[in-house]
Amino acid sequence: MSVGTPFHPRAAALNRKMQWREWSGYWASSVYADFHDIEYNAIREAAAVIDVSPLYKYRITGPDALALTDRVITRDASRLKVGQVYYTPWCDEHGKVIDDGTVHRVAEQEIRWTAADPQYRWLTQNAAGLDVEVEDVSESLAALALQGPFSRAVLEAATGEDWSDLRYFRRRPASIAGVGIDVSRTGYTGDLGYELWIPADRAEAVWDRLFEVGKAWAIRPAGMLALDVTRLEAGLILLEVDYTSARHAMNPEQNYSPFEIGLGRLVALDKADYVGRRALQAEQAAGGPSRRLVGLQLDWYDIEALFDAQGLPPAVSPTVDRSPVPVFADGRQVGRATSRGWSPILKQALALASVPARFDRVGARLQVEWTVEGRRGRVGAVVVELPFLDLERKRA
Repeated sequence: MSVGTPFHPRAAALNRKMQWREWSGYWASSVYADFHDIEYNAIREAAAVIDVSPLYKYRITGPDALALTDRVITRDASRLKVGQVYYTPWCDEHGKVIDDGTVHRVAEQEIRWTAADPQYRWLTQNAAGLDVEVEDVSESLAALALQGPFSRAVLEAATGEDWSDLRYFRRRPASIAGVGIDVSRTGYTGDLGYELWIPADRAEAVWDRLFEVGKAWAIRPAGMLALDVTRLEAGLILLEVDYTSARHAMNPEQNYSPFEIGLGRLVALDKADYVGRRALQAEQAAGGPSRRLVGLQLDWYDIEALFDAQGLPPAVSPTVDRSPVPVFADGRQVGRATSRGWSPILKQALALASVPARFDRVGARLQVEWTVEGRRGRVGAVVVELPFLDLERKRA
């Protein structure tokens, strides 16, 4: 049975449509207002708060906290400094991705680990022989994503501190409404933003303070529909949509290495040994995997023509479609599009797709299946550089 997050009393009061979805056993708002466009605009034009408490969260402490981290993730954890955050995948022994998430170095002997799927058993298994303790703090630690061009102004008003010096993928402690929290310069929107890590029993006080001071910057709560649009624009992948966890894969086709889902840049092959390293080295020695994740820009005139053939005006769903559809080249299916949607800011139909390595180049031309009134057609698509939307302010 799903339950409310620590912010549920506040979120439920603002959720006018009472539209909820299940996320890791919690109720998560799909949309608060009549439609998600105003929430999307808050993320891109003002400031928005997104309840991300359902993320799985772990506290790793002890003399070997960093050694455990380095044993599991594909990045070089020995370079992770106190106050720094890594975004990283981690793999099984076959070099296939189990999950991706963030690793925060809170202190010399303390790591905060976030994930989309449960990881307690995996972390404790890999902690064998190490002087380390793994604690599941998923329920005791709430989390809010404060995102948008005015997010820094809201955070400064709420904390009374200057946050212009906190760099991208860094973190530090703070206090809001007398509640000690931790703040990381991270997010899932591709915009300027922060994530606030808050004791669950004081979550509502922090929410109230943010909305009190945030009125001057038109702050709004945002749901999953708006978040999905922004993460697609930012070219960010989603577990069990753009790739399948190796833990859930039913066949080899559903297993993905980091190099197949756009995370190859986060793989260090020359660091201390870690789970999956040998398999990843062998994969690269053989020329790399046969498929890649690419960004596609879909041809609007082809979409329009499919609707016109049915005597209809063109209509593109404003929500992200997570159902996979075929991708074609030279009349044959060669891959699949995993996430498709319309970008309000770019005025383009976009998709993430898994395709053969030979199409992993900007300008490559493909086709994507598009259905109108139950009739399947194809629209042209061109490979473009990811992310689709790269806002300088997210790093500023």
